Amino acid sequence: MPRRAGRRTNLGLLALLVVAAATGVLAYGVGTPAAARVVVAVHGAAGLGLLLLAPWKAVVVRRAWRLPRAVREPGAALLLLALVAVAVVTGVLHTAGATGPWFGVTALQVHVGSAVCALVVLVVHAWGRRQRFRSTDLSRRALLQAGGLAAGAAAVWAAAEGVLRLTGAPGARRRATGSAEQGSGDPVAMPVTEWFTDEVPTRAPGSLTVVSGGRSTTLAVSDLDVADRLRAVLDCTGGWYAEQEWAGVRLDRLLAEVADGLPGGGSVDIVSATGYRRRLPLSDAPHLLLATSVAGRPLSAGHGAPVRLVAPGRRGFWWVKWVVQVEVVDAPWWLQPPFPLQ
Repeated sequence: MPRRAGRRTNLGLLALLVVAAATGVLAYGVGTPAAARVVVAVHGAAGLGLLLLAPWKAVVVRRAWRLPRAVREPGAALLLLALVAVAVVTGVLHTAGATGPWFGVTALQVHVGSAVCALVVLVVHAWGRRQRFRSTDLSRRALLQAGGLAAGAAAVWAAAEGVLRLTGAPGARRRATGSAEQGSGDPVAMPVTEWFTDEVPTRAPGSLTVVSGGRSTTLAVSDLDVADRLRAVLDCTGGWYAEQEWAGVRLDRLLAEVADGLPGGGSVDIVSATGYRRRLPLSDAPHLLLATSVAGRPLSAGHGAPVRLVAPGRRGFWWVKWVVQVEVVDAPWWLQPPFPLQ
């Protein structure tokens, strides 16, 4: 058992928790495989790296129990420990392919919920314990220890990934984002999910309005020329993905036909019947599809009928369902919340 533990142990734990939280949020927004693979790897390594500091933290906790009860605040510390443990365990379960659901919740939902609660408790627990910067925090020894911790965390993550592949566990087949395959080629088996602020409208919209250059044109959905096809992966932040063949009208072609030409710049707002919206760069229009069917079948209400956006390379919350309006705007596409707030 390590004899020396304290300030640097707590700083190491704090650093790993911050990295895990930051990459966890970032993983929700990154949909391209290469970038997602890096983010998810760092997230996993930071989470598993917490296990490396467990022996040292046990020494710190044991020392703290010798202090007066009013000083040590055991309740907050134990609650934080429990939440972090739940987050790590459910993260490992999700990675291994044991996704659930159990009693109506999935491993990923419990993982995210416990992590958010742990961050709240961490802030409360650390409040009033602020420590001043010390020159030794950047000493050669401290930097070597930080590097050793990072290397150890990466090694634990790599070992865990190796075990999954050697055993052929379901988690070995997950996508770079960490999502598990569900319903590829079979829309009926593809889960029906919405962003937490959204819901299936009670009545399906029957028309689509295109606004560009101050001109507004409304088209009946049945009049759309749906001759374009696109094979794309819907990667949901709920922890699943499905590859489907979508059919509809490409956004650049629709704008060229309805608005007498594709504007040279700007962004495009895709608006749902529920008020949900996402703004994308207009330069992406040739790669975006307003789909009316999937795998040769009309879209179901849960999957966005009669029109939904297909946005390859972006996570599921960009794939706006129940589209009723397409509007070309001058504002930059990044001038919006990174995640929908409505």
